[in-house]
Amino acid sequence: MTAYRLPLLLCLLLPLTATAAEAPLHQPRPDLYTAGQPSVQQLRQAAANGVTTIIDLRRPDEQRGYDEAAAAEQLGLRYVRLPIGGAADITEANARTLDRILKQDSGKTLLHCASGNRVGALLALARARVDGAPIGQALQLGRDAGLTSLEPLVRAALEQAQP
Repeated sequence: MTAYRLPLLLCLLLPLTATAAEAPLHQPRPDLYTAGQPSVQQLRQAAANGVTTIIDLRRPDEQRGYDEAAAAEQLGLRYVRLPIGGAADITEANARTLDRILKQDSGKTLLHCASGNRVGALLALARARVDGAPIGQALQLGRDAGLTSLEPLVRAALEQAQP
């Protein structure tokens, strides 16, 4: 059985979506898409939909299945790596670094890790620490961006810092 494929032009006009084999994309803010590892096709769609920067939170030794930096460059996208290895790297310092990188982009950004969990964790931490949002709002942003199993760690960090 062959899969039905939309013409390339039509794919470029559709909003960013994922096929069954691709990581789901989230849009927690109008200028921000988040995901697990994007496919080459998702990078193409992102570029066609106004994304100007890709931020990759995966460590260099994590397999991507293709040369993501080269693919981003070919599409004219800014490619930034902020290696976040896991729970030990979910820190306020890394959240602030991510916030600075996000603020450098005047267009839309696609922020990803392997599953979206690290993405959501850092965004939640930044929302609370940098923007001063209440814990509930910060965690909701994190969930909207892909936060799952790291939520207890993020919640504990946020609650610990409260007066």
